[in-house]
Amino acid sequence: MGKSIAINAGSSTLKYKLFQMPEEKVLSSGAIDRIGLGSSEVSIKYGDGKKFKDTEDIANHEEAIQLVLDKLLSLKIIKDYNEITGVGHRIVAGGELFPDSVVIDDDVMKKIESLTDFAPLHEPANLLGIKAFKKILPNVISVAVFDTSFHTTLPEVNYMYSLPYEYYQKFQVRKYGAHGTSYRYVSQRAAKMLNKPLEDLKLVVLHLGAGASIDAIKDGKSFDTSMGFSPVAGITMATRSGDVDPSALQYVMDKAGIKDMDEMVDILNHKSGLVGVSGVSADMREIEGVMHTNHRAMLAREIFKNRIIRYIGSYIAEMDGIDALVYTAGIGENDIMIRQEVADKLDYFGIKVDPKKNDIRGVERDLSAEGSKVKTLLIPTDEELMIVRDIERLRQAQK
Repeated sequence: MGKSIAINAGSSTLKYKLFQMPEEKVLSSGAIDRIGLGSSEVSIKYGDGKKFKDTEDIANHEEAIQLVLDKLLSLKIIKDYNEITGVGHRIVAGGELFPDSVVIDDDVMKKIESLTDFAPLHEPANLLGIKAFKKILPNVISVAVFDTSFHTTLPEVNYMYSLPYEYYQKFQVRKYGAHGTSYRYVSQRAAKMLNKPLEDLKLVVLHLGAGASIDAIKDGKSFDTSMGFSPVAGITMATRSGDVDPSALQYVMDKAGIKDMDEMVDILNHKSGLVGVSGVSADMREIEGVMHTNHRAMLAREIFKNRIIRYIGSYIAEMDGIDALVYTAGIGENDIMIRQEVADKLDYFGIKVDPKKNDIRGVERDLSAEGSKVKTLLIPTDEELMIVRDIERLRQAQK
């Protein structure tokens, strides 16, 4: 018996979810935004629909974590810090060093720090979260759960780039993927819904949110995935470009007078994708609200859909078939039209969605039409649950 807390630390944010274990009951969740930027926004949910909100200046992640722990006490979510028996941290990049979640010690910390170049926007913030919790709760088991671990099963032919091989040998340049914790949860749920062993299934899972990717899962393992060396690759996203010809970037830099590659990468990450094409918004809901009167908004949506269909088709070909197409994350769980239109386009694969079943948001359901050769499933993701399960697994292994 105990309580485990899943932590997701960003550069200026901290999100958490507290579980009663082993019951896996959510006791509280919350977020702190604008850490170190002044007027930090604090939002906490707990109990039976209770909410706490506040605005105050929080200088760093240590202060943010201390605030969360203090609020857990003052709001009577916990009676004592000793009730917390495990802390799990979402880490973006594990490279080739971490094929599974691990208990964090000094050596693990050093290895995570060595991977900063693979996720310069995320890894330093992840480390700040780890260090802050270790300082405040030094005797509690801390576990690192890596977004990339699920993809360490990719076959060499799918993770290697057609670059000089020495770049992989010297600098580990390869496809690493992302959203692995989400794919792990969703694929396990899909197997249960289909009442088949995961190892016997061929799945294409669509994690469609602000950050979006697609994963081919074969024999229970990640077989190919759309994100690459970094999360900017793959399909069109809210503000990320997805796949772009590198020569086009060189051309744009020359014509626009962009001298710094860091500036170009920032454009690819924060000013491209849906917002870059539409000029309206990075939010698909806002784009769909104006797409019938705004050509660029309609184009952005069509490009988003086109890239999804392109990847699905290629993954079906790579795996020699498909048993189920699975939707998850914000757009995947809530955009009824996107799901229906993608299914309509993939009808020749035997993928058919029942419009009545599909008329739903954020609820686990089989959306398949009668007679469909391929199942279509809607499965809300739960990365935090996977994190606390890893805490329990590794905590039990230490006994």
